[in-house]
Amino acid sequence: MAASQISFSLCLIFTAFVGFVSSKAPYEGLDKFSSEYTLPLLEYEYGDLEPYIDAATLNVHHGGHHQGYTKKINSKLKEWREEASDELASKSIIEIIANIDDVPLKYRKGVQDFGGGFLNHALYFAVMSKNENNDTRLPGADLLQEIEEDFGSFDEFKEKFTAEALQLFGSGYVWLNQDPSPEGALNLYITTTSNQDSPLKDGFQPILTLDVWEHAYYLKHQLRRPKHVEDWWKVVDWNQVKKLSEWWHQTPLHDEL
Repeated sequence: MAASQISFSLCLIFTAFVGFVSSKAPYEGLDKFSSEYTLPLLEYEYGDLEPYIDAATLNVHHGGHHQGYTKKINSKLKEWREEASDELASKSIIEIIANIDDVPLKYRKGVQDFGGGFLNHALYFAVMSKNENNDTRLPGADLLQEIEEDFGSFDEFKEKFTAEALQLFGSGYVWLNQDPSPEGALNLYITTTSNQDSPLKDGFQPILTLDVWEHAYYLKHQLRRPKHVEDWWKVVDWNQVKKLSEWWHQTPLHDEL
């Protein structure tokens, strides 16, 4: 093989593992209508979450699985919009998933699976960042107080969240959700969903997402989901969680269309 070909091949490999870094969160813009969604870029490179989430896994997870969901939801939305004139079809992917029971039955499962996979992955990738110093991270004062009020202490919250992740059967997600009250106070809830279902359907606003599908950890941890969950806590970025929480306040959802 010529030197130029070797150099080009190495460049492709390097790009695959570095990824493409964005200055905005993966969920930004998903509250707006789009005739065709693009794969949300990450705010970190594929190797940045090492050693907790390896570059090879992140490459496959984002560049493979998330990209696949992006293509499939675009195809399904195009089919729906061309064949029907439902008002919901002209809404954002967030509003569509929040009102999934109103999607015509013909398209509902595809929209739920592919749209849920597209959106859920964006939320999952959004709340992590590099932790090269192996720091113990805690939420900021306001969010920490909210967690302590709803769960007793941060440790109790973490134990409950971890327990839900370990006992969730099959593929799915664990979520920390906020449910703003009319008075403006936040109520926090831990929930789980199977496959690509979303807590948006139940009126919750997810602010922390853990993916426990095997593709999220299999290359590194094989069958050891407990180790995946333990390592994931190391890359949770509570500043990003707070940022997502605040973003939801600016993203009103409409229950009735």
